[in-house]
Amino acid sequence: MQTQLAPEFQQSPDGLAAEAILRKCVHCGFCTATCPTYQLLGDELDGPRGRIYLIKQVLEGAEPTRKTQQHLDRCLTCRNCETTCPSGVDYGHLIDIGRKVVDAKVERPPQERALRWMLKEGLPSPLFAPAMKLGQMVRGALPAKLQAKVPPRQDAGAWPTRQHARKVLMLEGCVQPAMMPNINSATARVLDAAGISVVLAPKQGCCGAVKFHLNDQVGGLDQMRANVDAWWPWIESGVEAIVMNASGCGVTVKEYGHLLRNDPAYAAKAERVSALARDLSELLPDMVAPLQAKLKLGGAARVALGKLAFHPPCTLQHGMKLRGGVEQHLNALGFEVTVARNESHLCCGSAGTYSVLNPGLSTQLRDRKLGHLNALQADTIVSANIGCITHLQSGTDAPVRHWVEVLDEALSRVLESTPA
Repeated sequence: MQTQLAPEFQQSPDGLAAEAILRKCVHCGFCTATCPTYQLLGDELDGPRGRIYLIKQVLEGAEPTRKTQQHLDRCLTCRNCETTCPSGVDYGHLIDIGRKVVDAKVERPPQERALRWMLKEGLPSPLFAPAMKLGQMVRGALPAKLQAKVPPRQDAGAWPTRQHARKVLMLEGCVQPAMMPNINSATARVLDAAGISVVLAPKQGCCGAVKFHLNDQVGGLDQMRANVDAWWPWIESGVEAIVMNASGCGVTVKEYGHLLRNDPAYAAKAERVSALARDLSELLPDMVAPLQAKLKLGGAARVALGKLAFHPPCTLQHGMKLRGGVEQHLNALGFEVTVARNESHLCCGSAGTYSVLNPGLSTQLRDRKLGHLNALQADTIVSANIGCITHLQSGTDAPVRHWVEVLDEALSRVLESTPA
């Protein structure tokens, strides 16, 4: 796709990066077939190809409007289109650039600005945990829509104390410790059972995704730099990986090298961080053998925990290009795991803060996803991202959990039944 950048973008890093991405697009339209918002709305401008044209026009000097902004806002950034695209268009980075440029030219209504500010400042804030605790105390009295955003209080269980030669850093996340603390402790226990110690860097924080995708890119990059600083002493001491058990965080940390490439003080370090970043599922291949041999997991897991329906988050299957691993390795451990026969590639509608900013579209996508998952008649729905888990749980009575929690429970049952 030929592009003639307007003078203001001709020498800017964003303009040059966008131009390189745009030149790969052959406007074939294959992407529209797998775009969730195009599926729902049938509007070319609410599909990747249409949004690409809108961004191209703005970069060429056209004045964006409020409608331009809304079409870009309605993108889930699920990156399904990247999986579909035969030309390798880096749409995820292009939409970030487009939103940044358009938001600089189109002022949002005050109420919308206030909501987006509350989300980007509130979710990564130290005040989020006490606010969530208060919400859980009065959960029964909350309106249904708000109650859906506040999961019941969860017991995290014990953190392992054994030390192993193998060590990994783990990102705790900004909302996960307050909303679902058992995911982190279950991760530590499962890795401990496989002979791996989990290290928590004291000064680490939010991965930066919340602010960055709400177009506070400066704030998001600052959070990324803070994490690089927090992790660097451990990286220098030889830690083998930085593990994320929320795929939304994982896809962001894997892109630190790209996002900080123009920062001379952090570019090399960020590239190293990205090289060490691993979604938790990437450790499963090495964990299967020790867990099977040590705990004889196979039969107990299947009998105790029943059939599992796995929802692969977009950030896992499209952002990180990790498909099939969770199902394969959990099945190898004796679980019965299936994936929806229809539309397993489509987004559930959570998409970070999308369910708050676009609740109508988000709910339609959630219910569509649950329809396919419920058809599997599973005992439990499992996923790999806290946003997907809480969003899906808001629409079903079936339990929705992180896959590592189910594995942890199976391990605990085996240990309890094993004579000392």
